[in-house]
This record gives sequence, structure tokens and C-alpha cells, in this order.
Amino acid sequence: MTLPTISIQNMYYRYSNSSTNHTGLTVTQWQVETASRIFLHGNSGSGKTTLLNLLSGILTPTSGSISLLGKNISALSSRERDAFRAKNIGVVFQQFNLIPYLSVFKNIQLATYFAKATNIDLKNNIQVLLKSLQLPSNIIHTPVNQLSVGQQQRVAIARALINNPQILLVDEPTSALDASARDALMNVLMQICNNTHTTLIFVSHDTSLSHYFDSTLAISSLTNTNENKI
Repeated sequence: MTLPTISIQNMYYRYSNSSTNHTGLTVTQWQVETASRIFLHGNSGSGKTTLLNLLSGILTPTSGSISLLGKNISALSSRERDAFRAKNIGVVFQQFNLIPYLSVFKNIQLATYFAKATNIDLKNNIQVLLKSLQLPSNIIHTPVNQLSVGQQQRVAIARALINNPQILLVDEPTSALDASARDALMNVLMQICNNTHTTLIFVSHDTSLSHYFDSTLAISSLTNTNENKI
């Protein structure tokens, strides 16, 4: 029997805000099969980004378990979660998390460093990714703070893809792109995930993108609606 790529059981995450109130996110059960492409949507503040942070191991649940690729990551130490994420998960953050004074090459190279990946043709692989994302090859040594917001967003996607992750978590990646660049990006993502059998969880409030995906899921149907959302 093949294990699901993602399995959540009785997961609860509690968040304390600046007041005395507590908000929480509950997922009783959720399983995602290998190579699934899931479009997860919901309003701002509904818990989408929090769920991605839990899946990536950046956050840990207050109770319950999150298993990825057969490993209960919620039982790992912080260092072990970081190592697991670097080797197995690509994350495209809403705020990019690029290092502004480093070049495009150095930003992407960092992902291979943290994964302890050996890539003898790294520069060529980066250039192939940049081209597929409609970025000119001559920006490879440009500091990312000299790029447009849309270009920075695509560099962040290239960084997430460079290690051929088994799981790709993407948070609002098209918000800074025009229609043409957005469609090109979506086609590239789908092609890469198809070719590598990558499991994709894609978060957005833009439901017009849902036709690219195998399944569409509203976060309100996944989470316990009796809880306040983060």
C-alpha cells in the first residue's frame, strides 16, 4: 500500500495574537496522494498561509500530526525539520524571502547549499529554469534588489524548484504578474510538476487559476469552521 505524500490527523494549531484572544486552525483529517495538484483557495485571513507554514515545518501544530513522505515532521526537532524541508520541499513564500544584496545565482545556490545537494552543472540548470520562467539569462549575476517585483517573484520560484522537490508549496505566486506572465508561469509550473511527479499545493484567492489543477479545495471545507481562522 502506497502512503500518501501528505497526511494530517487531528491537527490543531493555536495562535496567540497581541490581545488576550486566541485563534486556531483545525484540520481533522486530510490526505494528499503523490503527484496531486491541488488549488487551495479562501479569503484573506482564512488560514491558507498558516497551513502552508505547518506543511513546510516552519510552524508546528499545537496537537495532532502532520506526516510528509511517510515521516511525522511534527515530531522532529527544529533542525531536523529544516533539513527535511531543504531536501524534500520547495516553498514559494508570499514575501519571496530573497536576500536583496545577493545575485540571482547566489540566492538560488543557497537552496542547494541548505539541501547539501551536489549539482555539478548548477549554473546551466539555473539558466534553464530562468529561461522557462521567461527571465533573461543575463540577470543571473544581478542583485535581486535591482529586479522588478515580478522578476523577484519568478526568481523565488526558480529557487524553490532547483532541488527537484517532491512537494512544492506555493503561496500567491502570481499576484505581481500581468496576465501573460501569469499564464506562462502557470504553464511552466504544471509542466515541471507533471515531468517530476511533484505534489503541488498552490494557494491563491484568484479562483480563475483553478482550471490548471486536478482538484480545487476551499480551505473552509478543510478546516473546522467552529474555530476562528488565522
